[in-house]
Formats: sequence, C-alpha cells, structure tokens
Amino acid sequence: MKRLPRIEQYGLIGDMQTSAHVCDDGTIDWLCLPRFDSPAVFAGLLGTQKHGTWQIAPASPTGRSGSGAVAERRYCGDSLVLESVWRTPTGSVRVLDFMPPRDGAPQVIRIVEGLADEVPMFSAMRPRPGYGSVSPWIHEVGGRMVAEAGADALWLDTCVQQVEKDGAIVSAFAVAAGQSVAFVLSWCPSHAAAPEIPDPEAALTETLTFWLDWTQECTYDGPYREPVVRSLIALKAMTYGPSGGIVAAPTTSLPEEIGGGRNWDYRFTWLRDASTTLAALLGTGYRQEAQAWQRWLLRAVAGDPENLQIMYGITGERDLRERELTWLPGYEESTPVRVGNGAADQLQLDVYGEVIETLYLAHQSGVAHCADTAVLHQRLIEHLAQRWQEPDEGIWEIRGARQHFVHSKVMAWVAVDRTIRLAEAGALDMDLDTLVELRETIHREVCTKGFDPVRNTFTQSYGSQELDAAALLIPRVGFLPPDDPRVIGTVDAVRRELSTPDGLVRRYPTIGDHTGVDGLAGDEGTFILCSFWLVDALALTDRLDEAHALFERLLALRNDLGLLAEEYDPVQQRQLGNFPQAFSHMGLIQSARLLHLLSTQSSPHRGAVAVPVPRSTSRRTRQICKDLTSQHA
Repeated sequence: MKRLPRIEQYGLIGDMQTSAHVCDDGTIDWLCLPRFDSPAVFAGLLGTQKHGTWQIAPASPTGRSGSGAVAERRYCGDSLVLESVWRTPTGSVRVLDFMPPRDGAPQVIRIVEGLADEVPMFSAMRPRPGYGSVSPWIHEVGGRMVAEAGADALWLDTCVQQVEKDGAIVSAFAVAAGQSVAFVLSWCPSHAAAPEIPDPEAALTETLTFWLDWTQECTYDGPYREPVVRSLIALKAMTYGPSGGIVAAPTTSLPEEIGGGRNWDYRFTWLRDASTTLAALLGTGYRQEAQAWQRWLLRAVAGDPENLQIMYGITGERDLRERELTWLPGYEESTPVRVGNGAADQLQLDVYGEVIETLYLAHQSGVAHCADTAVLHQRLIEHLAQRWQEPDEGIWEIRGARQHFVHSKVMAWVAVDRTIRLAEAGALDMDLDTLVELRETIHREVCTKGFDPVRNTFTQSYGSQELDAAALLIPRVGFLPPDDPRVIGTVDAVRRELSTPDGLVRRYPTIGDHTGVDGLAGDEGTFILCSFWLVDALALTDRLDEAHALFERLLALRNDLGLLAEEYDPVQQRQLGNFPQAFSHMGLIQSARLLHLLSTQSSPHRGAVAVPVPRSTSRRTRQICKDLTSQHA
C-alpha cells in the first residue's frame, strides 16, 4: 500500500462544476461527481487505494504501475490543463489531464503522449462511489467499459484494451514518440442513456481556448502577475458555473493538524469566503462572476434575511447537516472525516459586513445595484441593527461559547458604513441620520470595549487578553486610519504574539490537548490568509520593505503548480487543511495589488479594492486609499 502523498503534491483540474486532485505520481485520488458536493467516486485522498483512485503512469520493470513521481509538471500556459512528464530508462512520456468546461456529461480526460523512444504505460481505475464505500458493477457495453453503482454510471473510453481486474479497470499499453492514447471518463445517471463518445483532441483545444480567453480579461498588469493569474484561475475553478456559488475549497476533512480532529467540509458557499473572493475578482476586472453571485445571493437568502445562514449549498441549499464517514481512515489517519458542516447554523455577525462590502464594491465597479438587491440590502441592515450587540461564533466559527468578538463588531461597522456610502451615492433609499448614528455607536463601543490600552492592542473579544489575527483588518477596511497608534500597536502585538520567527501568522492561540475559545482540542498550522493580512497591515503602516519580504516568503509556500492550502506547518514545512483554499488565493491577489499600488503610488489602477478612505491619516497613505476606491474599470 503506497504512502499517502503530502497535500502539496496534488494538482487541480476542474470544469467549474466539480474538480479532481491529481498527484505527482499520476494518480487521481479525489473526484466528486457530478458536483463539488457530490459523494466522491475516488476518495483515496481520505483513505487508501481501496477507497477509489485512478493512476496512469509508466509501468515499472515488473510491468506494474507506480514508477515514481514525475520529472516535471506544469499547467499549460494560463489554463487548468495539467501537463506531467516522466523520463524513464526506455523513453519519455507526457500526460495531459483536464476537465472540459461542461456542455453535457462531466468528463475527466487524460491524454498520454510519447515524447521520446517508447514507454510501457499502465492505467488502473478503481472507482468507489459513495466516498469509497461502494464496489460498483464493472462490465462491458458495446465495447465500452462502465462501472455502475446505484444512481451513478462511470463510462471509461479508450482505444487500448481494457479488462476488469480485482475491482479495477486496467490497461497495459505502450506509447512511442509521436503517438498518443486518450482515456475519457464520463459520468451520467445510471438509468440514463450512455454518454456520447467524446473527441479528446477537440476537447483539449476547447478547454485551452476557454482558459486563454478568460485570463485575457484580467486587468492586473503589475508585479507578481503570474501568481495573481494562477490564483484567479484557482478561484474560477472553485466557482459553480450554473449557479454562481463559490466553494471555499473543493475538498473535505483535510486536516489542520496531522492526526488531529480539526477536519471540516469546505465544499459549500460561505457568504464570507465568496464575498472576499469576489472582491479579488472584481479588483482584477471580472464583473460577470459578481453578477452571477448577486443572483445566487438573492435566491439563497430568498425572502428570509432574518434567518440568514452563514453558508449555503452551491445552489442555495440550506440543510447542510454534518455527519461522519466512519469507514474512511482520514488523511494520514486524521479523523473524523466529515461531510456537511454544522457551522451553517451559527450566528456570525461579520458576514453582514462582507456581503454588503461586496455589494458596495460591485456598485463601484459598475455592477448595477438592482431593486431586488436594494430590498435585500435594506432588510439585512435592519436585521443587523437589531442584533449587532449580541455575542456570536465569529469569523473562525468557534464551537465553544459565543463571545463578543471584536472582528464581528468591526465588520458590523463596515456593513453600516458601506450602506451609508451607497445611500449617499443614490443607490439606496435609507435614513442616513439613523445609519450615521449607528455607525458611530458601533465604533465607539469597539474602541472602548475591544481595546486594551495597557498593551496598546485590539483584543480577540471584549474583556479578553487574547489576540486575534482578524484585528489586522482594522486599517484595511477603514475602521481606523493606518497611522493611528492603536492600529500600529495591534500590528506589533500580532507580530509579537501570533507570528512565527519567519513571520507566518496563527489565527489565535490554541491550547493543544485542552479546549480553548474555539471549544476544540488540538493545534493547527499558521493560517495563510492571516499572513497575507499581515502583509497588508505592514504595507499600510509604511513598512513596505517588510511587507514585500513577507509576501515573497508566502509565495515560496505555494506548491510547484502555484497552489495554496488553508494552512502551513512551519515545523514540518508542509501545507495543511483543505486544498486549494479560496481564502489563501484571494489573500495573495489582494496583497499583490495593494503592494503594487503602494509601490507605484501614482500608477493608474483598474478595479476596486476594499480599502475605504480613512478619516485621518498621512498624506501618502490617504492618496493611496483614494486611488484604491475611486479608480475602477
């Protein structure tokens, strides 16, 4: 039994409805069909080969698969087509893995191309629907191989011979220089007619064209463009095209601590994650995604904003009940494996701020604030005005007692502030005097109850001595100007108490074997998004050289394909958590844009960024903040 690879050894392919994780040994260990949140048909990522995998690789001298990792791999240009190259004693071979943007049945296409001499190859597809719990009926239909189980049918088409062996569909073949062999896996309901036999080469051309056309819409032309574009592609890949919903990550239960229990299902649309992701997309010229998400939001919240959930299914489902898959041993024995997410029932007041901030940015970028959105916006603010003084579970979705989290109150302030700005612009018809008074009330309370004057820092919650990396957002959202001593003190405190020696940032203190504020035992890695927040805070407080140095350090954490998970373990030097993570890639994009603007100062800028003009700050930073909010496509 092969050892499970590290998270960073995986690449991502997808079709904007689901995705697959391809390891650097040619194995697909994770694939949910037909949607991101469907049960996996390959769940080896959370178990072993017996839970479902599909490997295509050079055969070893014994004739079996598994000749080791690729010599090199990359994405083909600015696309999501993954190219893997092996060099063997007998020759060289390349495999192109991709999923065509869907127009019919979902497909995974794997094209094997000979580069030099001749290479013996091996394909072994072991489908296990139901998250690895079901052994399908594998049989031949009209010369095609199909694996059926319950509602699922998986059709595997290729020009080489296929046989069923020990619950797998196996092929042994060879490719010489200039030759190619394609494998196409198609899903359809088991009761439906067989999907059409596809044209792999035409699908490859269409897929490359799609991504080339989409990336050419990017308006960012500053430094770090390559990682910015790669991050944009990752975010687009995590968008569910039919509805406009965006998943936080396309995986479940990849652990925040190896062997620990902080394992969650991220294949849903968090209002917070989707909002901040759209801010990154808007700031780089992508309005269509914002329009689709705005329609998704109206459908998901429907006529019931008083019962706003912090997350929904990718088409707006509300029932996301959490359960454990006891037959899966978990990634590197990190259990439990969970599907569904109980945090859907939590109160997280900050989401009002993130949603309304995105509506504000969309308006700034030229996306119409329609009448239906205006009604929803008004009702959200009315509901927030009634509840903002309540304790909540906060941005980190604690499973302990509710607290008066400072970040939640700050984001409540953001919701009111952006509403005022839209009302002043004529996009909303609301009572400005009442809103202004509410904004000042929230601001005054946070500065009084959420600030520790002895240590000169904002705290995690009212009356707490603990710190929280989310306080780094205070200057970024305009709650206080960057040159305010309280902001500088907070940045310094986070660096002192939550950062590692190389500058990576933890979300908040965890207490090992004992439960802390989050109600959970165990530890976790540093949180990659929080480290990008520190980049922004350093840049805004005129420590630009330090900000650039930290940003470069974070870029070095990406895997060879430019992908980032949720967290990073600086001791074991490996990525942790669900992968890839929208939060991490959103943070990279926003930090790159901020660094570019602050470095060039008077450089023309296209696209809105979530940095409002502070009420008082240095002339240089004030001008930058004006640039960030007033110049847009």
